Amino acid sequence: MNTNMNPNYFYEITPEITHLAELSQMAATINPDLFAEYDVKRGLRDVNGKGVLVGLTEISDVCSTKLVDGQPVPAPGELYYRGYNVKDIISGLSDNAHFGFEESTYLLLFGKLPNQEELSSFCGQLAQYRSLPTSFVRDIIMKAPSQDMMNTLARSVLTLYSYDSHADDISIPNVLRQCLELISLFPLLSVYGYQAYRHYHDGASLFIHTPESNLSTAETILHILRPDSKYTPLEAKLLDIALILHMEHGGGNNSTFTTHLVSSSGTDTYSAIAASLGSLKGPKHGGANIKVVKMFEDMKAHIQDWEDEEAIAAYLTALLHKEAFDRAGLIYGMGHAVYSLSDPRAELFRTFVERLSKEKGREKEFALYSTVERLAPQIIAKERKIYKGVSPNVDFFSGFAYSMLNLPLELYTPIFAIARISGWSAHRLEELNYNGKIMRPAYKNVQKHRDYIPMNHR
Repeated sequence: MNTNMNPNYFYEITPEITHLAELSQMAATINPDLFAEYDVKRGLRDVNGKGVLVGLTEISDVCSTKLVDGQPVPAPGELYYRGYNVKDIISGLSDNAHFGFEESTYLLLFGKLPNQEELSSFCGQLAQYRSLPTSFVRDIIMKAPSQDMMNTLARSVLTLYSYDSHADDISIPNVLRQCLELISLFPLLSVYGYQAYRHYHDGASLFIHTPESNLSTAETILHILRPDSKYTPLEAKLLDIALILHMEHGGGNNSTFTTHLVSSSGTDTYSAIAASLGSLKGPKHGGANIKVVKMFEDMKAHIQDWEDEEAIAAYLTALLHKEAFDRAGLIYGMGHAVYSLSDPRAELFRTFVERLSKEKGREKEFALYSTVERLAPQIIAKERKIYKGVSPNVDFFSGFAYSMLNLPLELYTPIFAIARISGWSAHRLEELNYNGKIMRPAYKNVQKHRDYIPMNHR
């Protein structure tokens, strides 16, 4: 063994690795015409972007079309949780003291809206679980803190397996218990992980606030994140709305499908949720609102007058032409895989974001978002051939909302996970309860069979 090996050797891209990567790329190249020849739905979508049907669910319904003369036509988007329109769920939260994330979690898990007694009991159950094992913060979260909070969250989830004496029991009662614990603990795992990173890597003061049993999930996040634990009712309300809108979105989104896929193998809850976290971490899924915020920061740096619509339109056009921001050719926050005319989550969120912008004195910035919201679909339609309408998605406003709440960028995707764990839990229970078969889709081999070549003849 070479005892003088460079300690950074494992983390460097050496010339040898570069050469092997080139070979790997050559081996991984498939003629794109073969996908059409064998009618392979790349990304499990058809040419119009519609997902291939792979399962059934009763948990949520994502609607973007209506039937006219027996044919589907684009319609304003709607989202249903267990048959209830999310618009109605949120409109029922008019009282500032009434938070809805816990109520909606109960609905997703148990298929019914709770009465006051059921909701109070459920919130009490979540509060009891909102306590980490002894020394977990010191021994796990504060050891080798990662610069990415999603990795910190996934590591913490996998480590909780070791603290569970019934970790591999996938009976429904035990899985429900595990899911409730994770729903309760995700805010702590995420925020404490961020606090540890900020302390050890940035030299910031370390705050580990103890959760309070009478606080909602949204309030708990703000309480344990902020040094003084203070927040306004509107701040807590907006974060609660964000959690509701992000907690579930059908069985076909990448992370929820991952939950179904991995759960179908019969593995434990911690492994299944860690896999879903890995999916959500991807910038094409959970990290989209970060791109929106950074795009707007770049826009504001290049446009002096935020009311100059010609300058804004020129910038948006430059984005599509790969001449601005990250040169990816995208206007982030615009368009969705399912919705066309409108994303109901964006529409619902918009009103609360506007209210908070007034409380925070950031009306001009909200006006800029509104102008881009109006101009971007027109410019995209002019510049690109599109198969369906384009409208703002929920990520368009959520990043701006989080910035007004002074949430650090590092927590944007974990906030998504704190919400989506409720949906993942409902889908894991559904998969274990109804399916029973391991998922095994087919892949067509297009590599020709070859005769083996002995070493001395290669």
